[in-house]
Amino acid sequence: MTEIVLMSGSVRDGSYNSAVVATLRRIVDERFEGVCATVLHPVELPFYDQDMDAADGSEAVLRMRRRVAAADVLVISTPSYNGAAPGVLKNALDWLSRPYGESCLDGRTVAVTSASPGPRGAVDAQPGLVEVLGHVGALVVEHPPVAVSDAEELITDQGEFEDVECLAALESLLRAALATVREAGTSALAA
Repeated sequence: MTEIVLMSGSVRDGSYNSAVVATLRRIVDERFEGVCATVLHPVELPFYDQDMDAADGSEAVLRMRRRVAAADVLVISTPSYNGAAPGVLKNALDWLSRPYGESCLDGRTVAVTSASPGPRGAVDAQPGLVEVLGHVGALVVEHPPVAVSDAEELITDQGEFEDVECLAALESLLRAALATVREAGTSALAA
């Protein structure tokens, strides 16, 4: 079974990026045989503290590291806060990038998307996030940016997206991520 871990960089109720994550999970369930998706919540992590990390971190940190380490793909959906990914997401990446030399992100296939109510879909937060992922050794999926714009108009009462173009773009990103895993030979998909 191929595992995809999904993470939203937004913690608010009714988040557009959490709606992207919910939509991605539904796409996986409906369109990808032999693939399962799990959602992780970065808000569960404490602020990064090197002393705490040296003492094996918190249970939430250890649990998240295990889930990401066991996954074939991590997909992150980020809002744009002042042109960058939010602190809660950077904090999660700081925890996941450690301990040094044993990061569960090192060599992990990671795909990035974003959403906002604006016309650019928070695409301006993606380059900085990709840069951080590169610094921690992640294998970032090469794909044209997927940014859900005008999300406020597209979100359904169920907190997901149904727009045909949006669904096609998100599915394409998932397919590119799985192809990256196959090419890298980092999972059972390579067999």
